[in-house]
Parts: sequence; structure tokens; C-alpha cells
Amino acid sequence: MNTNQIAHIAALVGEPARTAMLLALLDGRALTAHELANVGNITPATASRHLGLLVDAGLLRLERQGRHRYHRLASAEVAHVLEGIIQLAAQQAPATRRVMVPGPRDEAMRLARTCYDHIAGRLGVAITERLLADGAIAFDGEAGHVTDRAGEVLKGLGLDAAAASATSPSKRPHCRPCLDWSERRMHVAGRLGAMICAHCLHTGWLLRPSGTRALQPSPAGVVALRDWLGVAQWGAVVDDGGVGRARHGGDWPRGARGLH
Repeated sequence: MNTNQIAHIAALVGEPARTAMLLALLDGRALTAHELANVGNITPATASRHLGLLVDAGLLRLERQGRHRYHRLASAEVAHVLEGIIQLAAQQAPATRRVMVPGPRDEAMRLARTCYDHIAGRLGVAITERLLADGAIAFDGEAGHVTDRAGEVLKGLGLDAAAASATSPSKRPHCRPCLDWSERRMHVAGRLGAMICAHCLHTGWLLRPSGTRALQPSPAGVVALRDWLGVAQWGAVVDDGGVGRARHGGDWPRGARGLH
């Protein structure tokens, strides 16, 4: 174990401007140096120096498209470490505060958000609990695996049965538990979690407004996800005293409200 390297990585993550830039990339997007400079509230020149250090350390990956250069998190492992730091930081409540509400205060973020490339928040936890209850996946500590029932269960979401159990040359785990920042329960990560998130975005069931990690269920998404999860479990997802409906345009679609 190289303690100097550990200290170097910790120092890179611990600088406030670099922290802000890393967190801005936690939803899996690729952003330019100028965009990240705005996030870190620093000049473009300073941002470029910071980004160079993060790329050299293997925390970020640089991608070029024509004249443009974009930065994104180097791997799911980097995102996992950042989520862990967020969870630790959230536990440091001010001494004068008696009740701590974990996770983000923004209700839209608590409902559903991206955690790198998979779904977090109440929706992510509900999807995971449905997969566990139906025997499609199993968790064992920090490990997880997909069972032979996964293909059949995921058909209900419109996912190809073969894709659910396909092998990949990637070293990334097919399925692993990820402790949810706001719910303090597990949601599914790994290639399976990414596949479910990508499918929900591709079908338009979940919408990703610009400038936020929050995911917004569309009217079609409300119906599809409610039907797959079941009314009771969907009710737990949106049971927020009506705040979520206000943030999503005033009300849930007709026929999808049998939950409040």
C-alpha cells in the first residue's frame, strides 16, 4: 500500500474547487473545462490546471471531439468513492442540530437522481427492492449477482432477457449494491443498474433536466414504472406530501394517482 499515493488522491479530491468539479460529473456527463470552471467558481486557466491534475491521477478521463475537449469521471469506482465521501460528510451534522435528515434537501433529488450512470433516490431503491423480492438479483455484503430469473423479471420493463444476463469483457461488476445517500438503503449499481437507467432515459420514462442530477418521471414513465413496481411500492416512491407533484408540473397524470 502506497500511503503517499493515497494522501495525494485525498488531497486532490479535498480541494474545494476540485471537489465541486468532481461532484458536477457525478451524473456521468462529460463537461468542458469552461463549464467546470463555472461550477468551481474559478477562472478557466485555474480550472485547466486542476483538471490536468485530476486526469493525471486517473480520477478524470479526457475525451476529444474535434476541437472540443470534455472531461468525465474515469470510472464507476471513482463515482463510488465520491458517493462514500458524500455519505460521510452528511453525517457531520452541526452540534446545535438535533434532527438530521440525510441526503439532499431538494425533493426532486430525493425522488430520483443519477448516481454516476444508475438510478438513486427513492425510485432507485424501489426498483432494487422489486428485483430482490422477485429473486432477479441477490446481495451478499458489498457483492451482488444476477440470478437466472433476471431476464424474466426485467421483461416487465421491456428489457431484453438475453441482455439482462449477457456477459461482458468489462471488469466492472454486473451487479453490486450501492448505499443510497438519501435513503440509507441499497440501490443497484454495476452494469445492470446502468442498463436500467439507460433504458428509462431512452424510452422517455425518466427525463433529465439540464443542470441537475435529478431525474423527472414523465407521464408515460409514471404509468410504466407504477405498473411494474406495483401501486403500493410506487406510492412509497412519490409519498412526499405533494412536493414531488409540485416540482413535476402540478400533478401526476390521470390514472396514475391511485397512490395519495
